[in-house]
Amino acid sequence: MLKKQDKKTENESVFSALSLAFELGYIIAIPIVGFALGGRLLDRKFDSTPIFLLLGIFVAILLSSYFVYKKTQKIMQNS
Repeated sequence: MLKKQDKKTENESVFSALSLAFELGYIIAIPIVGFALGGRLLDRKFDSTPIFLLLGIFVAILLSSYFVYKKTQKIMQNS
């Protein structure tokens, strides 16, 4: 049987992992959606499909990668 302290530590660990997963999900999803929509709007305005859409996705991937890298560095320093 698990002691109350062990169970509490296990619950905190699970919560911490889920929190990190949601945070990384938002770090990746928000820029991709924002830049893709922005690129799509610019493509419609300038009738240049899909140049701005692809450019927006590329910038979003670079930005998301940078923020995930920074988050990973922060986690590694705290360990």
